[in-house]
Amino acid sequence: MSDRKQEDGPAIDRPVFTVEPWCVREPELRLDRLAQTESVFALSNGHLGLRGNLDEGEPHGLPGSYLNSFYEQRPLPYAEAGYGYPDSGQTVINVTNGKLIRLLVDDEPFDVRYGRLHAHERTLDMRAGTLTRTVEWTSPADRTVRINSVRLVSLTQRAVAAICYEVEPVGHPVRIVVQSELVANESLPDMGKDPRVAAALESPLVSEEHQTNGTKAILVHRTKASGLRMAAGMAHHIEGRDRIAVDCESFPDVGRMTIATRLEPGEKLRIVKFLAYGWSSQRSRPALHDQVVAALAGARHAGWDGLLAEQRAYLDEFWCGADVEVDGDAEVQQAVRFALFHILQAGARAERRMIPAKGLTGPGYDGHTFWDTETFVLPVLTYTHPSAAADALAWRHMTLPLAREHADRLGLEGAAFPWRTIRGQECSGYWPAGTAAFHINADIADAVVRYVDATQDEEFEREVGLELLVATARLWRRLGHHDVEGVFRIDGVTGPDEYSAVVDNNVYTNLMARRNLREAAAMAMRHPDLAEELGVTTEEAASWRDAAGSMLIPFDERLGVHPQNEGFTNHARWDFAGTPRENYPLLLNYPYFDLYRKQVIKQADLVLAMHLCSDAFTAEEKTRNFAYYEALTVRDSSLSAQTQAVIAAEVGHLDLAHDYLAETALMDLHDLARNTRDGLHVASMAGAWSGLVAGFGGMRAGAGRLSFAPRLPGGISRLAFRLRYRGSRLRVTVTASTTSYELLEGPELTLVHYGEQFTLGDKPVELDMPVAPAPPRPTQPHGREPQPRRTDPSFQGPGGPRH
Repeated sequence: MSDRKQEDGPAIDRPVFTVEPWCVREPELRLDRLAQTESVFALSNGHLGLRGNLDEGEPHGLPGSYLNSFYEQRPLPYAEAGYGYPDSGQTVINVTNGKLIRLLVDDEPFDVRYGRLHAHERTLDMRAGTLTRTVEWTSPADRTVRINSVRLVSLTQRAVAAICYEVEPVGHPVRIVVQSELVANESLPDMGKDPRVAAALESPLVSEEHQTNGTKAILVHRTKASGLRMAAGMAHHIEGRDRIAVDCESFPDVGRMTIATRLEPGEKLRIVKFLAYGWSSQRSRPALHDQVVAALAGARHAGWDGLLAEQRAYLDEFWCGADVEVDGDAEVQQAVRFALFHILQAGARAERRMIPAKGLTGPGYDGHTFWDTETFVLPVLTYTHPSAAADALAWRHMTLPLAREHADRLGLEGAAFPWRTIRGQECSGYWPAGTAAFHINADIADAVVRYVDATQDEEFEREVGLELLVATARLWRRLGHHDVEGVFRIDGVTGPDEYSAVVDNNVYTNLMARRNLREAAAMAMRHPDLAEELGVTTEEAASWRDAAGSMLIPFDERLGVHPQNEGFTNHARWDFAGTPRENYPLLLNYPYFDLYRKQVIKQADLVLAMHLCSDAFTAEEKTRNFAYYEALTVRDSSLSAQTQAVIAAEVGHLDLAHDYLAETALMDLHDLARNTRDGLHVASMAGAWSGLVAGFGGMRAGAGRLSFAPRLPGGISRLAFRLRYRGSRLRVTVTASTTSYELLEGPELTLVHYGEQFTLGDKPVELDMPVAPAPPRPTQPHGREPQPRRTDPSFQGPGGPRH
């Protein structure tokens, strides 16, 4: 994504996290890595997201609490505006912080920067869905305490988060004061160079109500420009000595409960803090107030132990249909579960709201969603947690009126979905993407077709899918045209590779548009009553099929490869040998004009077409195409490596695929792009799953069948993964010589193993693996080779490209 910036952080000098199969553990506090670990330890449910800030709030890298789609408007700066450019953007804002629990020990504030920190450990448990912190600290006055906190954002009670906080003295009696707070309009680090943006986002919340009642406090705010309203509330359950003083107070931007007591060694003060959040663009202040009160009541009824049990049960059900096991590479094993956990968190309870590129883990990319979601994230959810995929597509359907308005402004028919957005309006001031990257339409259509195939959800198809396919097909029919020879062309578009902009007949775009047109016609035939309501005539559907049938797919006969777009292989090649390593990413160091007219690729484009439109290429074409584009792709985008991993595995470059798999899987755990501080790369994490399941598992789906062509690299001895498909759960286990298929639940399935169809029923099926091809390893641009994969868990090299 062209306007995504890089924020340099310190290089990793030693491992930050231990390598364990089911958790991410930080055995010691790294103050120099606080912002990065806050992203890694973020908890979310798709509605509410809390960064992994320390309980006491300070020190911090970047404070953050987020509500999905809750944003403030800001001006979009232009040196020179043009027709159809958006006037304003949307930026996710840091909402009221309910995580804060401040501690004073004999009047000394607990602050890890002072006194003596004897032990500090944080653990993200991906089966329990909790973040645990254990601390032993001696104050400057020589009083020692142990602190244990456990935090969760509920996957079952959408509006709720909770913290269990315990403190006990060591060696001496101490006077303890705990201040539990709600704080709005926190001070944030520098928000950028544009003073107009900073002004719009500084103290964006205006108080409408603050109230306390017993151990409860509620704050209600609205945004200044976007006019959205939110409410946050807290309630407490306190256990400890009989003599505990409690005081609760509120101010426009602060709600505070203060608890004071004296503890002897062996005694504990235990506080359970329940949090609730809600927001709306339409509901009244009393309605939001009451919603938060109700959510707090539900949380208190469940209690801390009940919330823990609900969380574990939800995740147990998820993992039984989603888990991936990797023998031989402990880091990738941890990373794929970390990825699945965060992808689930990003979409589990989004419920007809978007899945942002950073989830709800940080403010990176302004909190926007892109085409990443449909192309990389939704495939994971479709086969592991399909209801979340349906919700994300239902959100796109809800924004159709805005997409139709955008298409109309561009003189087109149907719908033109935005390149980047929060609520459906285009928020990109970069016109080659915001205006010309029409492939987003086909990406959404592809996700619809994939979901319907995987679930047979006819209600979704009728209520959501058909209208999305019709609207996107109408855009392609108007955007393209038949030339004098009757070939259907789509000129002047930007494909996934942003180093080639506004080109004619981008192969990825044309192939995806062809699928969009064909599937729209087929779905309209399945539902003629609804198609008629949408104004689809027999002639219109026939025109879609005709355009698809005559779609131009460029091919360079001289080189025997598909050009990324028409004429691409005639461009001069970029001078890779003359490009210093420090000049990557190229978009920050060279003019776009120079990039656009050279053979240099930011992220896999034609190679992505070979993954998503696999049947459009022969095996020989895939091998030649892959080798050709490897030599041109610099991976200045975190999205690229996963696609290269999948196709490298398919064409037989298994060790290279392993290299790329590790790069995409470890993007955030190793902070390879040096910008994890702004939030996690959700689409890149999805690559951990696709690299293993679609790459080494060789999984493809369509027409009611799952097909597999598995093969493993030398560094992985066994791969097992679980999928959900058409009401069934299955497990696929791959070794060096055999693949076994087991139906865990549901009706029998038709599967394909290396082109041979079979039925999977009650009994497992074990099949042999053919010998994999071993073509010569291709070359990459000078200095852009992937880090060779080493499976030693202690290795934490800084390799890989910077995004």
